Amino acid sequence: MTRLRRPRPAGLGDETAVKAAYAAHGAELYRFALRSLGDPGAAQDAVQETFLRAWKSADRYDPELASLRVWLFAIVRNVVVDASRRRSAGSWARVPGGEDTVEQALDPVPDDTDAVLNRWLVEEALRRLSPEHRYVIVETHLRGRPYDEVAAESGVPTGTMRSRAFYALKALRIAMDEMGVTL
Repeated sequence: MTRLRRPRPAGLGDETAVKAAYAAHGAELYRFALRSLGDPGAAQDAVQETFLRAWKSADRYDPELASLRVWLFAIVRNVVVDASRRRSAGSWARVPGGEDTVEQALDPVPDDTDAVLNRWLVEEALRRLSPEHRYVIVETHLRGRPYDEVAAESGVPTGTMRSRAFYALKALRIAMDEMGVTL
């Protein structure tokens, strides 16, 4: 019995298309994997595994649901989670004896993959802003500095700094929309 497969979509249809997708998104995927895993070799393996999985399951990619970039990030996130789980899979066997320590070892370990992904998305969106907009967001929202302090440091009126912050946040929302991030 012959199984019918849908043709591979543009972006993953052949070796040339996979190379183009790698050229377009490979560096970003690597940075994400490196931040998540903390090991350059493991990050390279994660990116390679991401493109292998994407190529194998290209018939399931639907460009109407998400961009190729968003789809690849979903895959690399899963690869990173799998790699993190593999790393810690054998660690439970090394738990020292004693009922209390065994119970503590069985407690769930916090998974910071979502936090790393969110941090990366915000950093990437901030890179797309003008230097003035990036500065006001970083200083007032991320560092929590008052508008009047940042305005005095920049040599502009406080009202101007507040207005700049308003438009900076608007530009940040647009940048995140362009990246396929929903708030």
